[in-house]
Amino acid sequence: MKYIFVSGGVLSGLGKGVTAASLGVTLKARGYKVTNIKCENYLNLDSGNINPVEHGDVFLCEDGTEADLDLGTYERFLGAEVSLKNYTTIGQIYQSVIDDTRNLKYKGLTVDAIPYVPEEVIRRIKKAAEGFDIILIELGGCAGEYQNIVYYEANRILKLQEPDNVVHVHVTYFPKPDHINELKSKPTQLSVKQLNAMNIQPDFVVGRAAIDIDEKRKEKVAYYCSLSQEDIISNPDCNSIYELPLIFERQNFGAKVLKKLGLPAKKVDLADWEKMVKKIESKKQKTVKIGIIAKYLSSGDYELRDSYASLLEAINHAVNAAEMNLDLRFIKSEQLEKKNPQALKDLQEVDGIIVPIGWGARGAEGKIAAIQYAREHKVPYLGLCYGMQLAVIEFARHVAGLKDANTTEIDPKTKYPVVHDIPVDDKRQRIKGQGASMRLGAYDAVLKKDSFIYQIYDKAQAFKNGKKGLVSERHRHRFEVNNEYRDLLSEKGLIFSGTSPDDFFVEMIELPKKVHPFFVATQAHPEYKSRPLTPHPLFSEFIKAALKQSTL
Repeated sequence: MKYIFVSGGVLSGLGKGVTAASLGVTLKARGYKVTNIKCENYLNLDSGNINPVEHGDVFLCEDGTEADLDLGTYERFLGAEVSLKNYTTIGQIYQSVIDDTRNLKYKGLTVDAIPYVPEEVIRRIKKAAEGFDIILIELGGCAGEYQNIVYYEANRILKLQEPDNVVHVHVTYFPKPDHINELKSKPTQLSVKQLNAMNIQPDFVVGRAAIDIDEKRKEKVAYYCSLSQEDIISNPDCNSIYELPLIFERQNFGAKVLKKLGLPAKKVDLADWEKMVKKIESKKQKTVKIGIIAKYLSSGDYELRDSYASLLEAINHAVNAAEMNLDLRFIKSEQLEKKNPQALKDLQEVDGIIVPIGWGARGAEGKIAAIQYAREHKVPYLGLCYGMQLAVIEFARHVAGLKDANTTEIDPKTKYPVVHDIPVDDKRQRIKGQGASMRLGAYDAVLKKDSFIYQIYDKAQAFKNGKKGLVSERHRHRFEVNNEYRDLLSEKGLIFSGTSPDDFFVEMIELPKKVHPFFVATQAHPEYKSRPLTPHPLFSEFIKAALKQSTL
């Protein structure tokens, strides 16, 4: 087994995940079996209970793991499902070690943080690596932080044990201050010294910068950081993150890594990737305007998009495949509630409307107003998770005549609980804290053969079992459509086009094509399964419908 540690320096958010995943693409393109593990710094056991504005979009894995958004990057780039074994936190690690002490695993020894905690890290890395040739180990945060020192100790120990099998890639920042007008290498030099202080010498420095790292800067870093100049790799800003594997390949990054690991370079095949990137970079004639009715955006004085990372990727996959330009607009649901003129103007100008995942009452009425607008004005609509639940509520209120219909999540005493929580049943849900349960991970749904959604999956050959009309999508939610209202809503024209195999859970809804050109919603999260080379069919068809809308 070969191990590639990827660390970061200077500042967070540099793109360690994209860097590691892009390197992985070039190694996989040479025929190696490549996997990953993300090592997070926090004490949370998963990312599920972290505010998405605080730490970005939770990436939902097939097995129900609520992981860091970088896991989505790995799954999309490497084209393989990730799971709990590909993701660990300091909380998980310490919990395991403490449980082992209580269970007498250490047979009376004094259990200190070093070496027992790093050894648990190494155990998890090796577990994730089983069945693969190479594992990419992304270390969360920056070098020199107190929280993540156990990961660097694991790196040091593993390098000591297997010196020929471990490579360290350090991703750093080269700023270009406007008043100086040149890249500065000092932050990188100081960051490498942080690594050296932990007895780690990087094999490569990957320089994140607005432009390519020039030879003068490479020469400086090589001299002060005890590296070969050819091992300073440029990671410049690019139009699409999917260009990065090709940028790395032009610098022979993958071949250089393999050489240090004692592996043959092999012939590389990135033809499909090159074709995709060429399509992304090509000049487009058509533009589609998509509105996301959002609530997780503000962070102090700034607006962040990481809360919707997987959704944005899924939209881009579909738009790129259809060779269109994208005009994306975040419309704050709370501003729609206040009838803010700009928010209303944006809503009226977009060609398609998406209501994504959400929790709680804040902004819910604004989302419902957007859904009503989409339904009444025949604007293509795609509802995801909460977006399906609120679509059911909107239909119940304004079509079925249930004026006060709501979800018990917002109003526990609502007269018409068309969306409600169900009793905890470990066969159906997972316990998530005191009195809370969720459906997490992949669940099957049976689609009605005469439904529009069935046609979408059939066209893309995206069935899990075509004969049974069975599809599988990932779920992350707590509340469900109330079956007591299904007959009434069906009579009024709402189509329940997908249900769980036992017909207990509503999975997908739609309006008839004769009533609306594209009104589709799912309790699932198809955005988590979309990949750059294979966009999810629901997003592909939504984008096509939105383009048609733009010509009206």
